[in-house]
Order: sequence, then structure tokens, then C-alpha cells
Amino acid sequence: MQKSRPILAWETLLDLDADTPGARSSLRDRVERALRRAIDEGRLEPGSALPPSRALAETLGVSRWVVTEAYGQLVAEGVLDARTGSATRVSLGPGTALPRPPAPGPSPSSDAAPPIRYDLRPGIPDLRATPRSRWAAALRNALASLPDHDLAAAHPRGYAPARDAVAAYLSRSRRADPDAARVTITHGATDGMDLLTRELHRRGHRTILVEDPSWPRLRAVAESNGLRPVPVPVDEDGVDTDVLAALSAQTGARAALVTPAHQFPFGAALSPGRREQVIRWARAHRALIIEDDYDAEFRYDRRPIPALQRLAPDHVALIGSLSKSVSPALGLGWMLLPTTISPPISASPPSLVDQAALAHFLTRGDFERHLRTARSRFRHRRARLLDAIRRDLPGLDVTGIAAGMHLVLALPTGTRAAALTSGGAELGLGLTALQRYVTATPRRESLVLGYGNLDDALIEEAVARLALLIRNAAE
Repeated sequence: MQKSRPILAWETLLDLDADTPGARSSLRDRVERALRRAIDEGRLEPGSALPPSRALAETLGVSRWVVTEAYGQLVAEGVLDARTGSATRVSLGPGTALPRPPAPGPSPSSDAAPPIRYDLRPGIPDLRATPRSRWAAALRNALASLPDHDLAAAHPRGYAPARDAVAAYLSRSRRADPDAARVTITHGATDGMDLLTRELHRRGHRTILVEDPSWPRLRAVAESNGLRPVPVPVDEDGVDTDVLAALSAQTGARAALVTPAHQFPFGAALSPGRREQVIRWARAHRALIIEDDYDAEFRYDRRPIPALQRLAPDHVALIGSLSKSVSPALGLGWMLLPTTISPPISASPPSLVDQAALAHFLTRGDFERHLRTARSRFRHRRARLLDAIRRDLPGLDVTGIAAGMHLVLALPTGTRAAALTSGGAELGLGLTALQRYVTATPRRESLVLGYGNLDDALIEEAVARLALLIRNAAE
């Protein structure tokens, strides 16, 4: 088991020569101010453990007394925190206790929240099935094969082999119309949305049409970049394109965020007629459609429908990632942009080694082998979950096509989803209310049940506990 370790600040550079020109200061004052600057600038984070006075004195070439006096002054001001037998640390603020490693021994006290044993939260892949060995092999290959000159070269829109590999994958898997020159490697869908909405704001956009309900993170990113989200209702055929066109006319919105392959969270695929309608809208108004392709690889009753981007590559930006298909821990994704938008440049692109590993992972077929195994596992898991719901929760409606890693369960009249989520925690159930994703359109009280990270051995027990919870809430 990994042990907790303090945050160490021993390697933080302290500049003793950064005082105001012409000022005469003692060494003690200069060390004090250097420490204060490092804390104010965030180079020494709250809770960071500082070196012992002797070690810092040797590093700075000053006497130990100088460092001890500087530490003492900052402790007196509450900037640092010193305790007998423990390292001097940057204070966490008034009234905030310093972090402590968990004490060994018995399990947490009874008033602590129980851990999630039955993970029914949406948006989480099967973390137990993360292809660690294949990804480790891809990383080793990347480190061994990267040319020396690439290690110091700039790759503002992504490492070229990674962009080529993503373009080829999107062509064969999503039937997209790809051009590696229009691919940008990102940290994930959120990062791609951030880059894209910044560019839209720069071009004068101030509103964006979004599905209601929808994943809140991407809405929030757009709003933080100055684009006001305008909610558009969805139904069993996906986003309502008639309402979308009407709201576009009312608000002047010329950008829309949609999930055509598998609407989140209702799980509908955008119908053929509406796919044509939304493309006609984009062409007529020179608008941009942002296609969030978050889990399109997982369709169980037929082949996944092609990406919307294929129908109008000049009007659709396709964003995707490995977060839902492999693991969010990898922190990798991509954008395929129209020719009308120059790929925005990230201030902090993904690691070059990670991008080279992504290229290896895709070109060697490891990603698609992982997907084939995951599709089979999720198909059977979904079937078992539905069987358990029919047996223990008969009469409750389930929404969503045979795809993805979640479904929506409508609750009995009078049952509040929010009460179930809090009550479920006491039973070890990880539950999410549909209302979390709704912005404007009233919806029936429902739960969004994810099964991506649900242990197969616990499916029936999870549903039995959920049924008990719902029955108790109705009494």
C-alpha cells in the first residue's frame, strides 16, 4: 500500500538577489522576503514541508542562525507553521489543520461515509480493465524510438505521428473525413472544448446552443470562456433541431454542442432526419457544430453510426478522448477541426512521450483490441443490469439505446432522486440524479445509472440494494 508522504519544498529555488535595487538588507531579511515571495507566487504551496534550517542554510550559503530567524518571523506571522517533532510547513490558513497521513489500524469511524462498493456513477470506464501492460509497452516504445531532435522540438498542435495516427483511426473507426493537418492533440475533451471556445469567443461568438440535459463540464468551460449556454431540449430522437434553429434565430447563436452518436444522458442516437436538419442549419448560417464523440465506440446492437463530421467537414469540429474508452488518467484526446478554423495552440500541450505512446497505441492496434474486449464486456454487463432491474424494479422505465456505459431509470411518482443519492451512499451505492445534468427543461425524477465501473459480481446485489432504497423511500 502506498504511504502518504509530505509535500516537500526542498528543491524550490529562492532568489536572494531579487530585492528592490538599491535597497540594503540583512541576509535574514533577504531570506525572509525570498521565502515570502515563493509562497505568494505559489511556488511553495500550502502544506509544503520546508527543509530543516541547517539544510537550507547550506544550500543558500548562509549561517543557520539566518534561516532560523527568518523561519521564526514567518511562524510568528502565521505564514509558516512549526510543530515540535514535525517539519516547518507553509500554513494552510487560519483555522485549517495541517494534513496528516491516515492513522494505521482499525477502519474509519462509524460517522465517516462508507466507501462506494456498488459503483453506478456514469462517465467512468472499467478501471479494473485499464490496459496497463499495453500502455506501458507503448510508453517504453515511445522513449526508445523518439528521435533525439524531437525531444527539444516544438509541437504546437501535437506530435505529427500522433496526429497521423488519430486521423487514420477516425477514418476507419468513425468514418470521419480526416486530415492530419486539422488534428490537434489535447489533454481530453474538456481541454479541447476550452481551446475551441476561446477561439470562438475571439471570433465574436457570445452564445452557444447546448443539449438539455447534457454533461455539465463542457457547458461550464464554454461559459467560463464567455459563451452563454442556451439549452435546447432533447427527446427520443436526440436534440430537437426545430427548437435549435428557432433559438439560433432568437439569440444569434452560431455554434452548437451536440452528442449525435449517443446523447448524454438520455442515450438517444440523433435520428437521420435530424442529422440532415442540423447540417442544413450549420450550412445556412455558417455555424459550427461541436460533436462530442465521448463514447461512440460502444454500440452493442449494431455498428456505431458514422460521425456527423463526415457529412459536413467544413462545419463540424469533432472532439474525442481516451477518458471514457480507456481511462481519464491518461489525459489524452484530440480535436478534428474544419478548415475554416485554424487549430488553436495550447499553452501546455500533452507530454511528447505520451503523444508518441498514443501513436504507438493506435498504430499497433492495441486501442482497437482493447475496445473489442470492452464492447463484449459492457454488452453482457448491460444485459445483466437490465435483467436485474426487470426482476427487482418491475414497471420502471429504462431509457437509452444499447450503447455506451449508462442508462436512465425513471423513478416511481413521488420519489426524489436527490434523496436516493444521499441514502444510497449509506448502502455503498454510488448514484447520480438526472437533475444534475438538467438546466431548463423539466424532467421526470430519474437516476442516471452507470455500469462502466460496476463489478460484474456485484450487479444483482447492487440492484437489490437500489430496489430496497426505492421501496423504503416510497413508504
